[in-house]
Amino acid sequence: MKELWELFWTFAKMGVMMFGGGMAMLPILQREVVDHKHWATEEELVDYYAIGQCTPGIISVNTSTFIGQKQKGVLGGIVATLGLVFPSLVIISILAGLITNFSHLVWVQNAFAGIQVCVCVLIFNAVMKLLKKSVVDKRTAAIFLLVLAGGVFLNISPVWFVISAALLGVLLKNLEVRET
Repeated sequence: MKELWELFWTFAKMGVMMFGGGMAMLPILQREVVDHKHWATEEELVDYYAIGQCTPGIISVNTSTFIGQKQKGVLGGIVATLGLVFPSLVIISILAGLITNFSHLVWVQNAFAGIQVCVCVLIFNAVMKLLKKSVVDKRTAAIFLLVLAGGVFLNISPVWFVISAALLGVLLKNLEVRET
């Protein structure tokens, strides 16, 4: 029971700090799940996050479900998910009544503009940290550049990028093995 409470509480604390959606959650997940709790490695976190993008639902919720399930099975997945969404449910319920009354105020609009900029920086920092861990050789650099170009120039679902990158990873690794 103590481990389930720890899962709930850890993800509830993250849920309070999640501004900007799934991408903004990366640095928080990195710190809590990988660095502090050691519930997943950086590589596992990247995998969970990629799968979370490809599956229906909210990326952060899917990712928390994967981590909770890894820790304590199906019940752990449910508890981690509930922990993550509980603060949002409470905060949104309160804000829904207030925001319609105050959204016209300039200081409220400016506060949201500042929060958006902050979230962009948090996402950028998380991407740079993951990039250093993920692009480790010519093969992963090639995949990175192809997916980056595709993301910039093509308007397709991220699912196709993940599937293509997986297939490319297998293909390039097999070619690399044959050369040696």
